[in-house]
Amino acid sequence: MTAGVGSFGSFEGSFDDPSDPSAEVLAEAAAAFGLLASSARLHLVWALAQGESDVSGLAERVGGALPAISQHLAKLKLAGLVRSRREGRRVVYLVDDPDVVTIVRLMVGQLADRRSSAGAGAGAGAGRLRGLGA
Repeated sequence: MTAGVGSFGSFEGSFDDPSDPSAEVLAEAAAAFGLLASSARLHLVWALAQGESDVSGLAERVGGALPAISQHLAKLKLAGLVRSRREGRRVVYLVDDPDVVTIVRLMVGQLADRRSSAGAGAGAGAGRLRGLGA
C-alpha cells in the first residue's frame, strides 16, 4: 500500500487477541473509513471490486460527472485504496487492497440483506445508521 491510510492487512493483532490496536493503526483505519464515508467513493470502490474500469465507465455506472469521478478516484488513489495503470490513452482503475473489497462487500451486503429481510416498507433496521452521523 502507498502513503496514506496504510493497509488493512497490517492490523496489529486479531479479533482473538484481547489487546487493543495501536493508536496509529486506529488512526489509519479511521482515515480509510473516512474516505469511504462518501457514498460516491463507496460506490466507486464497490464498482471497482467487480472489475477494473476507466473513468468514463465508472461515471456511467455510478452516475456522476467525469470531473467529480476523477477527483474521487484521485483521493482513493492517494490513500492507496485504488491504483491505476495506462492502457494506451486510457487510464484503468482497480482496487489496490483486497481487504478493502472484503470490508466494503461485507458492510454493503449486510445492509442490503437487512433491507431485503425487512421487506419493502420501512421495517426494522432500515436507515438505522442515518441518525448516528453516518
